Amino acid sequence: MAVDTQLPFDKDYVANYSDKRNEPVWFKDIRQKAIDLADDLPMPNPEKTRIKNWNFTDFEHDVAGSDIQSFDELPEKIRVLLGENVEDRNLIVVRNNDVAYAQLSDDLKAKGVIFEDIFTAMNEHSDLVQKYFMQDGVSIDENKLTARHAALMNSGIFLYVPKNVVIEEPIQVVFWQEDDRAALFNHVLLVADEHSQVTYVENYVSNNDETETVANIVSEVFALDGAKVSYGAVDNFAQGTTSYVNRRGHVERDATLEWALGQMNDGHTLSENVTNLVGDNSLSHAKAVSVGRGNQKQDFTANIRHWGLASEGYILQHGVMKDNAASIFNGIGKVENGATKANAEQESRVLMLSEGSRGDANPILLIDEDDVTAGHAASVGRVDPIQLYYLMSRGISQQEAERLVIHGFLAPVVREIPIETVQSQLREVIEGKVY
Repeated sequence: MAVDTQLPFDKDYVANYSDKRNEPVWFKDIRQKAIDLADDLPMPNPEKTRIKNWNFTDFEHDVAGSDIQSFDELPEKIRVLLGENVEDRNLIVVRNNDVAYAQLSDDLKAKGVIFEDIFTAMNEHSDLVQKYFMQDGVSIDENKLTARHAALMNSGIFLYVPKNVVIEEPIQVVFWQEDDRAALFNHVLLVADEHSQVTYVENYVSNNDETETVANIVSEVFALDGAKVSYGAVDNFAQGTTSYVNRRGHVERDATLEWALGQMNDGHTLSENVTNLVGDNSLSHAKAVSVGRGNQKQDFTANIRHWGLASEGYILQHGVMKDNAASIFNGIGKVENGATKANAEQESRVLMLSEGSRGDANPILLIDEDDVTAGHAASVGRVDPIQLYYLMSRGISQQEAERLVIHGFLAPVVREIPIETVQSQLREVIEGKVY
C-alpha cells in the first residue's frame, strides 16, 4: 500500500495540462497557487481514523474517455442506472474524465439553464463560474487534499438554474471510471438562483477491485433566496479506489437543500458533508446511508452550521457494518451566536452484523446561542433480536428476517433518492454488499 508522499506532478505539468484544456487565466492561477500550497499543507486529520497509509498518490491523472455511440455498449451496471428512454433525459455521462454523452432539453436551454462540463462552462460563462468556484464552499487551502483537488481537477459539471425556473424532471450525471488506473479529481458546481427548483442525482461507478487509484471529489451547492435543491448521490467506487469526498452547501434566506447520499464504496473512504444555513428560515435535511464490508475503513461527517434566524437542520445517518469493516459516523449541529430560534436535530445509528466489524456514532451539538432547539440520538448494536423473533414467529427464515430488518433500517434514506432506477440500483447494491 502506498503512503502519502509528494505528488509526481509539478508546476510545469499543471501548467501544460491547463494550457491543453484552454482554461481561462483565473483558473490557471488557481491551479498554480494550489500546487504551490499542496506540499506544505497538512493532510486531513479525522478523529479516530488513521489515513496515514491510505493511497492518495498512486494513480494515472490524464486519462481520456471516448464518446458513447450506443447505450447498448455500456456495461450492465451503467445501463440499469439510466433506465428506459435515455434519449429524452437531461443527462450527462462522464467516461473516465471526459463527457461521453450530454443531453439537455431545448425547453430548459431556452429558459437559460446551463448544464455542461465545468471546463466548457469556465470559457462560455467564465464570470458566473468564477463567482462561485471554491469561494464560499470548499477552499483550496483547507488541507493538502483540497489543494491537490484544485491543482489536478480533471473532470466536473456545472449546473446553473436561473431565477424562478422550476425544473420538474430530475437531472442526472453518471461518472464512470472505466480505466482501472484513472484518478478522478471531480468538481460539481450547482447554483440554484432565487426561487428556482431542481433535483440533481449523481452516480460514481468504477470496477478496479485489484488496481489502486484515487477519487478526490468536491461538490459545491448554492441555494439562493427561496430556492429548493434536492441533491441525491450514490457513490459506488470499487475496492481499489481510495475516496476523499467533500460536499458543501450554502443555503440562503427561505431556501432549502436536501441531501440523500448512498455511500456504498468498497475502498477506504473519508467523506464530509457540510451545510451552511446562512439565511433566515433556511432549511436542510442531510440523510446518508452506508454499508461497510471486508477490511475497509470509513469516516463520515455530516455537519450543519446555523447562521440564520429560525434555520432548521436535520441529520440522519444509518450504517451497516460487516466482516472487519470499521466506520465512524460524526453528526455535528453547530448553532452560531445570533442564530436565534434555530433547530438542530440529528440521529446516527449503526448496525453491526459481524464480530469483527466496528461502528462508532458520535453526536455533537455545539451551541453558541440561548434561544434554540437541539437534540440528538445515537446507537450502535446488533440486529434487534425481538424484531427477528417477531418475523421468524410468522414463518420467515432468520436470513430473510435479517434482510428485511436491514432494508427497513436503511429505507429512510434509500427512498429519498429521487430517480426510481437509481433508487432500485441502490437497493441492489445494498443487497449485494450485505449478503
